[in-house]
Amino acid sequence: MHILLTNDDGIFAPGIAAMERALRSLGEVSVVAPSTEQSGVGHAITFLTPLTAKEVFDGDRRRGWAVDGSPADAVKLGISAFCPRRPDLVVSGINSGLNAGINVLYSGTVAAAIEGAFFGITSIAVSLEWDDHANFARASEIAIDVIRGLLDRRPSAGSLFNINIPTRALAGTPELRVVPMSIARYGEAFERRVDPRGRAYYWATNDPPPPPSPLESDVTALAAGKVTLTPLDYDLTHRGGLDELAAGPWRIG
Repeated sequence: MHILLTNDDGIFAPGIAAMERALRSLGEVSVVAPSTEQSGVGHAITFLTPLTAKEVFDGDRRRGWAVDGSPADAVKLGISAFCPRRPDLVVSGINSGLNAGINVLYSGTVAAAIEGAFFGITSIAVSLEWDDHANFARASEIAIDVIRGLLDRRPSAGSLFNINIPTRALAGTPELRVVPMSIARYGEAFERRVDPRGRAYYWATNDPPPPPSPLESDVTALAAGKVTLTPLDYDLTHRGGLDELAAGPWRIG
């Protein structure tokens, strides 16, 4: 098996190093990742300027390629230029910080996995709850167990999955929940401040998620200390809306 590994924290982040070591138990790993942190860039791509890439080494061992672009750029370039053959699997992570709920829509980590799915390759995003002393080694062990379980189920080409690991799950025997993505709104507040020149500026407050809903989701399961697995789909079409709109009548011009 050939695996393309990327992230949005940058090629020098500890999470991608831990994930690379763990993924070697599954097959050959090609690392192609942004050269700098790209958190929150979503599915941005670079097309008005050229992309540059540089080989990165750990001593005499080649780590991979650092791409001066977004996570989606890294996946595109990895598949088209740097992988020795078409990958069988794309893994994005381990991200420093959960990517659950509506954060999935902003996440560069998830966007990289979506890009892999665009190519018809099974793709998986992996994120760990943020901590100053995050245990990425243990998180990678948990992630590999979940990834093995997914591959044993032989998902169809282009399948897309999101794995989140809370800090509480790193100790003892973690429990997995297969849950939907929460769509509760949060994090909309800004604090107004004034700089030394008297100009107003606004800083997002990073408000915590809302109180847990009675309906289980990735957010509620993570709050309970469970590892979460969510199958995702990048098709944003509202199927019910198609039928309603097609009923017409439409008169144009």
